[in-house]
Amino acid sequence: MFDRTVGPVSRDGSAEPAGTGKPVRRRLPLVGLLVLPLLGGLVPLLAAPGTAQAASGCSGRPAKTVEFSTGELRVYKSRAHACAVTVAKKPGKRRTMSVTLQARGGRVVSDKGSYTKMAGPVTVNALNRCVRATGAIGKKSVSTGWILC
Repeated sequence: MFDRTVGPVSRDGSAEPAGTGKPVRRRLPLVGLLVLPLLGGLVPLLAAPGTAQAASGCSGRPAKTVEFSTGELRVYKSRAHACAVTVAKKPGKRRTMSVTLQARGGRVVSDKGSYTKMAGPVTVNALNRCVRATGAIGKKSVSTGWILC
C-alpha cells in the first residue's frame, strides 16, 4: 500500500511525494484472478483421504468386518442401531449382491439386486440386542452369526 520512504505508489507505478496521504488501490493481475478459483477447486482433492465408513452409507462405528473371496461384509453399530453393507473387492462389473441383517427377535431386513460396488445399507433397531448379518456377491457368501451381544 504505502512505501514509507517515498510515499504512496500511483496506479501507473510512479511514486508520489510523501505526505500526500492519498490511498492507492492495487488490483490483482488477471492471472491471479484465474488461479485463485482453480486452487480453491483443488483443496477438496488435496484433503485427507476419506474413510471407508463415509463411502458405506452406514453411520456408527465399525463393529465387524468379514472378508471373503469376492468382497467383504461390514457391520456398523451406533447406540440404538446396527447397519450392514456388502462391498465388492473389485467394483465395476454389474453382478448379483445381497446383504441381510436381523436383530434377535426381529424381522430380517435385506437388500438384493444387481450392483456394481455394494449392496445396502440395511439398518435395524438393535438397542441391547444381538444381530446377525449375511452378505453375498455372486455365488460366494459369508455370515457373522450372532454378534454385538
